[in-house]
Amino acid sequence: MANLPPSFASSKASSSSNDPKLSPVEQLVLDICDPELRENALHQLAKKREIFDELAPLLWHSVGTTAAFLQEIIAVYPFLSPPTLTAAQSNRVCNALALCQCIAAHPETKMPFLRAQMPLYLYAFLKTSSKERPFEYLRLTSLGVIGALVKVEDTEVIKFLLETEIIPLCLQTMESGSELSKTVATFIIQKILLDNEGLRYICVCVDRFFALSRVLENMVTSLAEAPSSRLLKHIVRCYLRLTDNTRACLALRVYLPDLLSDTTFTSCLYDEPAAVQWLQQMHHNIRVKPPPGL
Repeated sequence: MANLPPSFASSKASSSSNDPKLSPVEQLVLDICDPELRENALHQLAKKREIFDELAPLLWHSVGTTAAFLQEIIAVYPFLSPPTLTAAQSNRVCNALALCQCIAAHPETKMPFLRAQMPLYLYAFLKTSSKERPFEYLRLTSLGVIGALVKVEDTEVIKFLLETEIIPLCLQTMESGSELSKTVATFIIQKILLDNEGLRYICVCVDRFFALSRVLENMVTSLAEAPSSRLLKHIVRCYLRLTDNTRACLALRVYLPDLLSDTTFTSCLYDEPAAVQWLQQMHHNIRVKPPPGL
């Protein structure tokens, strides 16, 4: 646990006056608990999160900070349906979510954040379907929090996510989100598949496999018209991982999109040698023989 100043470790002190013993970042963390200072504190800290390595433990272990994040998240729920969220509201809650992403990415705070079930509060944002910029920004930032959780392999994280709605929510985004949101959602699915529990979860049920297969195929079709190497490489990695399961590998002999077997994406993947190698390995796995099932 990070060493915190007494003002952080003890009961919440008033943040309306600056404590000369605190650094500017520490003062901003205290300001989060003051409703009048919170918006500016969230904005400033969100900008500084990349340059202060120990921001995550400081945020997580500071009294009242997590409650303040939840207040910010829940405050916009009434504006999700009907979709009336403004750009200012979206920016404010996204600053709070950016700090949550910081906590989710840090090795000391990731698991406490997960065990507190904080990700569940973001699912309401992923269920929205409005194409307006405030909603798209909200979905993308929420996906960023989940992406931070799965970035480093951890079976406990995957098990937690498998017990929630994250797969259908990601599939929904992969079908109808912006390119960047689709990319992050596909990355999350990829990381789930790379875990043995995740692969087994997808492939043990025919409906789950075909739901994923249908979405991946639709994305490939769309990419033929508007190529994105960043998105395509995550799709290819998902397909390659599916070939590690016997039943899925056999099914892909029939259901793999033809566009991945011709030269459609040759130029798109020209600067992505890893993706080209994955594509070749995927075709090899499908052609030769399925590997042992998991």
